[in-house]
Amino acid sequence: MRIDRRFLSACALAFCLSIRLASAAQQPASPRGITPEDYYGFQFVTDPQISPDGKLVACVVTKVDRVQNRRTSSIWMVAIDGSRPPWQFTTSPQASTSPRWSPNGRWLAFLSSRPDPAAPTSAVSPGASPMTAPSAPMSGPTPPPTPSPGVGAALPEPPRAQVYALSMSGGEAYRVTNLKNGVSAFRWSPDSNRMVVVSRIGPSDGRPEKKERSDVRHYKNTSYKFNDTGWFDDRRTHLWVVDVKTGSAKQITEGNDWNDSDPQWSPDGTRLAFVSNRTGKEYDLNRNTDVWVISSDGGALTKISDHEEADNSPRWSPDGKAIAYVGVVQQRDHPKIWLAPATGGAGSVLAANALDVIPGGLQWADDGKSLYFEAGVKGETHLFRVDLAKKSAVPVTSGGRAIRNVNFHWPTRTLVYMANNFKYLDDIYVATLNERDERRLTSLNEALWKQLKLADVERFSYKSADDWDIDAFLVKPIGWQEGKKYPLILSIHGGPASMYGVDWFHEFQVYAAKGYAVLFTNPRGSTGYGQKFERGIVNEWGGKDYLDVMNGVDAALRKYSWLDGERMGVTGGSYGGYLTNWIVGHTDRFKAAVTLRSVTNFVSDEGTRDGAYGHSPDFGGDLFEKFDLYWDRSPLKYAKNVKTPTLILHSDNDFRVPLEQGEQWFRALKHFGVTTEIVIFPRENHNLTRTGEPWHLVESLNWQLYWFDRFINGNANALPPNAR
Repeated sequence: MRIDRRFLSACALAFCLSIRLASAAQQPASPRGITPEDYYGFQFVTDPQISPDGKLVACVVTKVDRVQNRRTSSIWMVAIDGSRPPWQFTTSPQASTSPRWSPNGRWLAFLSSRPDPAAPTSAVSPGASPMTAPSAPMSGPTPPPTPSPGVGAALPEPPRAQVYALSMSGGEAYRVTNLKNGVSAFRWSPDSNRMVVVSRIGPSDGRPEKKERSDVRHYKNTSYKFNDTGWFDDRRTHLWVVDVKTGSAKQITEGNDWNDSDPQWSPDGTRLAFVSNRTGKEYDLNRNTDVWVISSDGGALTKISDHEEADNSPRWSPDGKAIAYVGVVQQRDHPKIWLAPATGGAGSVLAANALDVIPGGLQWADDGKSLYFEAGVKGETHLFRVDLAKKSAVPVTSGGRAIRNVNFHWPTRTLVYMANNFKYLDDIYVATLNERDERRLTSLNEALWKQLKLADVERFSYKSADDWDIDAFLVKPIGWQEGKKYPLILSIHGGPASMYGVDWFHEFQVYAAKGYAVLFTNPRGSTGYGQKFERGIVNEWGGKDYLDVMNGVDAALRKYSWLDGERMGVTGGSYGGYLTNWIVGHTDRFKAAVTLRSVTNFVSDEGTRDGAYGHSPDFGGDLFEKFDLYWDRSPLKYAKNVKTPTLILHSDNDFRVPLEQGEQWFRALKHFGVTTEIVIFPRENHNLTRTGEPWHLVESLNWQLYWFDRFINGNANALPPNAR
């Protein structure tokens, strides 16, 4: 039989082509830039806790369920010696959080809102799939230990979180507490036989249930709502001591005009320190929380702190003779670390002189000779040590990253912590106390990270008003090429008592993936640079802070010749949204603006938000004393000057900056013929872009991209997210 050579050649060519296609299919795809939708693949780790024997770390892993538009949290275990991959420890459909080891190491307790008291949760076998995720959500303002969401009285309330405990020798979790309003926090006693828990109670809990009850809200005090928790009811947080074996609970604090929080056991288990504002004026703008001590059986209180402003975070010395706490002497001062005798009756003394950072996560060393705390400094977050003999503080950790949630194991001089940087979400690390032998215990989001190409950040500084040094950070767009011009997005952080830096920001990576350079700065008012720098914002809203930011834009344009000064956008949330509004009312240099949850009119904001008249320290008086100044510093006054196309994103349940602020800005800009649109997110509060519903969080990013594409890139065919 004769075979046509052309046929053979065609077969050979087809065979070679199939081999090449198969080979190409086996090759990993080229790394790509990150997208808003990648948020659905993130997993977040928080709250690492070392076991008493120093062998395990319990932590919380939170995943995003895209289909159900919610987050689910469970407890995971990590072996410190790396002998096995991390494994899931709780499996209930309901969230499990706040893992806490019993001091004897026999139990792990946690919070869960399981509806059936008998519903068990079991440990997963050692062969369970390893954890390949996490990062900690950005931290926001700490809510006061009060309120609850305001639900109509006729509506059934959802199951409340209770304490569950799981034996480390195996078996099922059992429910420790059964308090009507659930538990928000708890702590084991030193002997592992009891717990102190924080729960809520109020007059309405004692009333008989009725089919018809009024669902109106009735208030007598200035404070009656809070952004994170909603409308207040008549319940207050108080302390209970619970017997772990029997579940019997004894309420040891009470009162309808204050809240008790942050209970801490004395080393001998006979007393509890806690925080409370006992002036009776907590709901009328009084900030005077104090540290108190009470017997674990209840009874009389002993006042420990001695300042008229907020004192909190009590921590017992190892010998039980002293209590360290964080306190403020004058309003808006940076808090200091104080020491006082645990018996009360004597004045507090400073633990460290010349401390000019904001301490958090306060902990004693086991020998009682030093204290440790975490603080943000110049765009980084690190662990610090206070030498009590020298009254001085020095950093323990270093590097361009953010270190948080440090947990110590003193017998082995070991610490574990979460750390992230500009290109990676949080992982859990372990190191010796001198920061040597650092090891990463988790490889989080590893599978996703292999698919992504992430941008680097470069920092620089420049001079601004008052000849102050201002830190700035510049992100190059993905795929940057020499000789090409790139558009710039200026991002302004909220607060203003907040800080941008070298830790993770999803939105900046998204901008860079779309071809934008990103500039972000820490203007006056930012934390991490000392009290003078932070309070430099006083009487300077829309003044020198504006110069700080705009001088940063000019400095970036001079330093990076590849930036296109004719194609710039500006965005920010909260205070950052305020300054975005102010900028477009005072310059037309930007082609597009996106303002999120932003203040536009201080006159109306002061009486409608959750913190009434809270800008008094910033303007040297309240609205009624400085009315003209409040109006002069309101962007709304300058709406007639705006030429920049502006997108307004706001949440309808924002109690920090009420929706009416966004509405006023939208209608004013429309009135003056500015191209503008407003997008209102239902069910969301001020924290939309950090803790909002996953769908909304992702969509908010896509709205920003749409607006910048339309007006910076000039894409007339750009479609808004709700039209795709």
